[in-house]
Amino acid sequence: MNYQETVTQLNSKLRVDSSFDLVSRECVVAGRSATMYFVDGFAKDQILDKMLQFLNKIPASDVKGLTDAQTFIARYITYIEVDCSDDLQTICLQVLSGVTALVVSGLDRVILVDSRTYPVRGVQEPESDRVLRGSRDGFVETLVFNTALIRRRLRHPALTFEAIQVGELSSTDICLCYMDDRVDRRYLDTLRKRIKAITIPSLTMSQEGLAECLLPKQWYNPFPRIRYTERPDSAAASVVEGQIVLLIDNSPAAMILPTSIFSFSQDTNDYYFPPIVGTYLRWVRSFIFMVTLFITPIWYYLMKNQDHIPAALEFIRIEKMGAIPLIVQLLLVEILIDTLKLASLNTPSSLSNALSLVGALVFGEFAVQAGLFVAELLAYMAFVAIASFTQPSHELTYAFKLFRILFLLLTWLFNGWGLLAGMTLMLIILVTTKTVAGGHYLYPLFPFNAKALLRLLVRQNISRFNAG
Repeated sequence: MNYQETVTQLNSKLRVDSSFDLVSRECVVAGRSATMYFVDGFAKDQILDKMLQFLNKIPASDVKGLTDAQTFIARYITYIEVDCSDDLQTICLQVLSGVTALVVSGLDRVILVDSRTYPVRGVQEPESDRVLRGSRDGFVETLVFNTALIRRRLRHPALTFEAIQVGELSSTDICLCYMDDRVDRRYLDTLRKRIKAITIPSLTMSQEGLAECLLPKQWYNPFPRIRYTERPDSAAASVVEGQIVLLIDNSPAAMILPTSIFSFSQDTNDYYFPPIVGTYLRWVRSFIFMVTLFITPIWYYLMKNQDHIPAALEFIRIEKMGAIPLIVQLLLVEILIDTLKLASLNTPSSLSNALSLVGALVFGEFAVQAGLFVAELLAYMAFVAIASFTQPSHELTYAFKLFRILFLLLTWLFNGWGLLAGMTLMLIILVTTKTVAGGHYLYPLFPFNAKALLRLLVRQNISRFNAG
């Protein structure tokens, strides 16, 4: 490899003169001309400084006639993670990823020293996936930190982290995490091929961009087909069960595959309580969440057909109708709840809680007193808004919300037949939902697997599960 030609080509490809954070440092190594390339924000100055001091002290006579870069590394590069390459595309990609490239005159390849360090926040507990007991650490945006958090919990050689790069511009690192002796090999091979076949300029939106590339094109289907977690303990437990966890650089959310609709009934808190308590929490969560889907459509149907109200439910009748049609009230409150959520999300954390509470109270009180909305409707919608937070998956929460709105519209248009049509449509979509890289969305109900279904419905003893 010609030294001057290599330096010229690297300067051109990396555009060193155009970007201030890309540094080319000329130096002398063992009496030979050398150039070092690195990204200023990723390089560890102390390590590079010590390495240069050591290389400068090597007598030129010791490397006289030496051309093999691998031999040079073995003798004189004391850093642990070192490689070499003569492919300019690979060298440029490594430098842009944070690796330091050292071009030494007379050597046949460029030396690559992995001395990078990424900006990273602490591994504190994630905001959206808290537990009453258990570990308080969470995934961060640095891939190697996330793999270490899982490796710390699973100290077994079968635990495999397989790296793949996706994106022509971003070259985003994706990691397939699985237990080699427990994973479904056919599913793993299919998923690996699907990821490698992705052709996309960049994956800057991390897990969402990857999910949209992997998922079958069903734009009308709001049901989530991927579970997300920011908890290392939850990811490790999924890997032990034979599932695959996808870790993406720059994202603290791990993707768990394969996923069925029943997988969302589980929560990390279930496993930090005794089995009977965990089972109770699981049933309560599932029941309450199903109620959020049907409570307002059924209530609206009964208000349209008040002669169908049973005697035991006479209390649900509206005492005084508002100035706005009931269907419009229901749709407006659905939108206003999301408005408050968005406003709270974009409000400084010190004010967000106050904004949500004050906004809800002031709006609700004003709307009832002005006769715009009925108090009963606000009570039901308040229950729906609060109960929706029992489900940790925001994607499934919005899927239920969209179907709830669909049920309301169909009931308004076609009365009881519309409500039945909406439920039938939802069932059809569930049955025809295509998951990532194969599998059934209604598993273990279809195909039926009694043991797997029981495990989802009942929180089983951990020691029994591990023994199996």
